[in-house]
Amino acid sequence: MFSTTDLHPMIVHFPIALVTVGFLAELLSLFLKKETSLPKISFYLLILGTLSAIGAVLAGGLFTSEMSGEAGVVRETHALLALITLTLLIITSILRIIPLNTKKSSKTIDRLAFIFYLLAVISVSATGFFGGTLVYNYMMPL
Repeated sequence: MFSTTDLHPMIVHFPIALVTVGFLAELLSLFLKKETSLPKISFYLLILGTLSAIGAVLAGGLFTSEMSGEAGVVRETHALLALITLTLLIITSILRIIPLNTKKSSKTIDRLAFIFYLLAVISVSATGFFGGTLVYNYMMPL
């Protein structure tokens, strides 16, 4: 039988994979300048990763149980990192959408977006690490 508590563990893998692969496409596009599809792939993966991160944060906040003790501290760290990740992804998405709407490309905005994308990858990895710590070290389902 399906339970809403299963929703968060089902969704969390999407932002991890989409954001990481999207950033790798972004990184590759710096070295393979003739490959024009990589920036588009990176953009679409960023948008999908951001949307899936919104779903994961909502499912985690709404459908997971409170924890106490050491597990509670790890859960709070995990939740804080999830919000930081989501914020970074939203900022990166906005920075990527701005040039599309204005039809103007800016090196400054591109560099800022790259930095925020990198920070989002680091943050989503740390968030996943703490989520995995909850599951494997404390046997707590998210």
